[in-house]
Amino acid sequence: MDDELALHVVVADDQALVRTGFRLILESEGIEVVAEAEDGEQAVAAVRRTRPDVVLMDIRMPGLDGLEATRRILDGSAQEPPRVVMLTTFDLDQYVYAALAAGASGFLLKDVTPEHLAAAVRLVRTGDALLAPAITRRLVERFARTGGDTPGAAAPHRELATLTRRELEVTALLARGLSNAELAARLGLSEATVKTHVARILGKLGLRDRAQVVVAAYETGLVSVGSAHS
Repeated sequence: MDDELALHVVVADDQALVRTGFRLILESEGIEVVAEAEDGEQAVAAVRRTRPDVVLMDIRMPGLDGLEATRRILDGSAQEPPRVVMLTTFDLDQYVYAALAAGASGFLLKDVTPEHLAAAVRLVRTGDALLAPAITRRLVERFARTGGDTPGAAAPHRELATLTRRELEVTALLARGLSNAELAARLGLSEATVKTHVARILGKLGLRDRAQVVVAAYETGLVSVGSAHS
């Protein structure tokens, strides 16, 4: 595989069977698992040692949990930190919201299909976020009210005032879990134009990806709890 296309992953989970299963699935798709970790401490060390593109991070692990490990990995000390995808058994795990606020790029259920797992890793590597609309609505709406009390929650972004009316509109729709294609259809724009708007929004707000846009939109009140269904 061309070096530019090579994809390196760290799998962190306290269950050996989960790690082995994910490794077999990813490597069968040409994705290299450069390290495994059974707790947060090992995950942080593995990331610093191997500098992967993506980390699949279990939330609940003994000792240092996945949430704190994610904070340490994304603490700003690395020039090009990896994308972190949280692994959860339940799609309404309360810690997922905190993980998104801490900088994680999305989440996957542990019963993800092999095809979806490989596709998700490739997707998040490109800078997109793993935010299925239905799950995102339930997840963020359930925990947005307590975001300020959740460890790792992001502070409100005053930079929202720098967004144009169209960019605010795009931000609100992003927070509702719409994909680029859905945004384009809703706004009557091309997907290329939507991507340009998203890139400008990320730049103005100083955010890494769409996952953080969702958090910022709810925490600043741009999108209120319950309004995501409109």
